[in-house]
Amino acid sequence: MVEKEEAGGGISEEEAAQYDRQIRLWGLEAQKRLRASRVLLVGMKGLGAEIAKNLILAGVKGLTMLDHEQVSPEDPGAQFLIRTGSVGRNRAEASLERAQNLNPMVDVKVDTENIEKKPESFFTQFDAVCLTCCSRDVIVKVDQICHKNSIKFFTGDVFGYHGYTFANLGEHEFVEEKTKVAKVSQGVEDGPDTKRAKLDSSETTMVKKKVVFCSVKEALEVDWSSDKAKAALKRTTPDYFLLQGPVSEGPPSQQLLLLRWHEGEWDCGVPGPQVNPRLRSPRDADHTVPLCDGSPPFPHEGLSRRGKNQVTEPVPTISCEPRGCEAPAAAKQGPGS
Repeated sequence: MVEKEEAGGGISEEEAAQYDRQIRLWGLEAQKRLRASRVLLVGMKGLGAEIAKNLILAGVKGLTMLDHEQVSPEDPGAQFLIRTGSVGRNRAEASLERAQNLNPMVDVKVDTENIEKKPESFFTQFDAVCLTCCSRDVIVKVDQICHKNSIKFFTGDVFGYHGYTFANLGEHEFVEEKTKVAKVSQGVEDGPDTKRAKLDSSETTMVKKKVVFCSVKEALEVDWSSDKAKAALKRTTPDYFLLQGPVSEGPPSQQLLLLRWHEGEWDCGVPGPQVNPRLRSPRDADHTVPLCDGSPPFPHEGLSRRGKNQVTEPVPTISCEPRGCEAPAAAKQGPGS
């Protein structure tokens, strides 16, 4: 995770026993680098809890969980580090006890201040920063700070069944093993019908490579009209384009669901909540797209998991072009508006 190691950065016998399985997987040197890493994790909802668990069990040196929000009634159902009865407490503080119990050898701390109020100097104490549940403006700002100070940067979020992740590791050098099989000239041994290619023994070489990661700002400012970008467009998930919108106003779960179901399969207007966009037929509520204005994030709380959903609000109609994510998907009010 980090390129530097602490002076005398070995691991104790207790740590060797604790992380034996990991050391066998990725080696002692990699475990030493993990053991020397301090990580900042922002946002302690469901995704944040899963990231915290994985980092603590992996054996980083220290983890700071930052969240200024209070525990909501929904949090204990999605965040396994929060005990029931913690509603109203700070989300990071409510996660501390169970997080620390996962691995007492990791220094787990809590910060309850808003990430937007943190100065640049705050981030320089960490080797890696991971943001969840943050607005686009905060993500861009922190990414720029991390890039400037050679800090590994990660961000991600989850919207119902969908999500994204982004990593900016700056310049990363690595060595890749290449196996080369050389052909020798074809020969004739027992006549023209027995021609065959002879192969020399394979030769293994180590190739040094370097990857330069782009910033969040650069990723969001791609000119999709260029030939190079057009070629990559077919391999780009429609979810990417939702990050171009006002993410700070809340997760665009309805648009995300619409684009995911779109995926190049619609070629005409399709009415919404009681129709499956792929099959264009009435289905149970499990298979419908909730598009009414003001509806909660997916999964739609107004939809029965097994029953039918009766929609009384104006039903938007989806109008699409037939070229996948290259074509814009626009929602407009249907006849009931």
